[in-house]
Amino acid sequence: MAETLFIKEKKKIPNIVMVIIVAVVCSILGSLVTYFLLVNKINVANNNGTTNNVTTYQIEQTDSPVVAIAKKAGPSIVGVKVQAISQKIFGSLSESASEGSGIIYTEDGYIITNYHVISEAMNNSTAKVYVTLPNTDEEIPATIVGGDSTTDLAVIKIDKTGLTKAEIGKSSELEVGDLAVAIGNPLGQEFAGSVTVGYISALNRTISTDGRTYKLIQTDAAINPGNSGGALVNSQGQVIGINTVKISNSSSNTSVEGLGFAIPIDDAIEVIDELIQNKKIVRPYIGINSIDIDSITAKLNNIPEGIYVYSVVTNSPAAKANIQKGDIIVGIEGKDIKTTEELNEVKNSKKVGDEITLKIFRNNQNIDVKVTLESDENIQQ
Repeated sequence: MAETLFIKEKKKIPNIVMVIIVAVVCSILGSLVTYFLLVNKINVANNNGTTNNVTTYQIEQTDSPVVAIAKKAGPSIVGVKVQAISQKIFGSLSESASEGSGIIYTEDGYIITNYHVISEAMNNSTAKVYVTLPNTDEEIPATIVGGDSTTDLAVIKIDKTGLTKAEIGKSSELEVGDLAVAIGNPLGQEFAGSVTVGYISALNRTISTDGRTYKLIQTDAAINPGNSGGALVNSQGQVIGINTVKISNSSSNTSVEGLGFAIPIDDAIEVIDELIQNKKIVRPYIGINSIDIDSITAKLNNIPEGIYVYSVVTNSPAAKANIQKGDIIVGIEGKDIKTTEELNEVKNSKKVGDEITLKIFRNNQNIDVKVTLESDENIQQ
C-alpha cells in the first residue's frame, strides 16, 4: 500500500498586509529623517539670526559723534547770571535775576558771552555778575571787561586759572548742511550743559532786532532763552558761532521752530580781542543823519536811490568834508550803494584815520568827496 505523504503548505501573507507594514516602516523612517533635518535647520537658523521663520537683527553698537563733541566742548561752557536790585515807585526794593551762557576763552578766566546777557549789569551799578562752571553749583563773582551792543558781544572775567578753554574753529569754512551742536543753559542753570543737535541751515542771514542788523549763522539746533552766549560747535568740537537769537512766533495759528542764530566766530574774535585789550570798541564814524531812498520815492522825485542826508553833525568828519544837507550818497570806495547798511558795512571795515571816498549826488550831478574817518567814542552815528 503506497504511503501517502502530506506536506504542510505555508500560508501566504496577503498583499494588503505587506503594503501596510511597508507604509508603517517608511513612516517611522521618514519621521526620524524629518526630525534630524529639522533640528539641524533650527541650529543653522539660530546661527544665522532667525528663529521660527522670524528674522532678528543685530545692531552694531557705535558711539554717536555728538558724544565726543559734547565731551570736548562741554567743559568750556559756563552759566552766566546777573542779579540786580532796583527801587520801585514807592521806595521798596525788588531783586531780579537773568541767566545766560558763556564760553571760556582763556585758561586764566576770560569768558565770552552776549552783551544782552549782561546788559543789566552794564547799566546798573548795583547789579552783580556770577559764573557757574560745568558740573558745579558754585557761583563765582565775575567782573565785566567790556561789552559792545552793536555786535551783541561782551567779555567777563573770573579769578580762576587752569580752566578748560574752548577750541576756536573757522566759521568761514562752514557749509550749509554741516553738523551743528549747540551747548548752553536753556532756561537757566537748572538745565546747564544741555546739548542740542542740528545742521547749518544757512550762512550770512541778515537779521534785524532791537534796531540793529546782524549777519548770522542759521541753524535748526534748538536755541532757547538761556542759550544766549553759549557755543555753536562743529563736528570737531570747535566753536564756530556764539548763540544769540531765536526767532519765535506767538501767533496762535503759526508755530515757528528750528530757527536759531549764532554770531560767526570769525566776526566775533576781532571784537573779543579788542574788548580784552582796550575794554571797549572804537569804530570809525562819518557824522551824518540819514534815511534811505527807495525806488518808488526815487522815481516820484526824479532822484537816484541812495542815502539821503537830512542833517550833518557839527565838527564831524562829514562836516569837515563839506557834505551838505540834501546830499544823496550813492557810492563808497568805487562801489554803488543804495542803503545805510551797505554804507556801514564798508565804513566799519575801515579804521579810525582811514580816508574814504563817497560818491554824492548833488545839484543833478555826481561828485566825489573824500572823508577822513574819526572815532565814534564820543559821538555815535
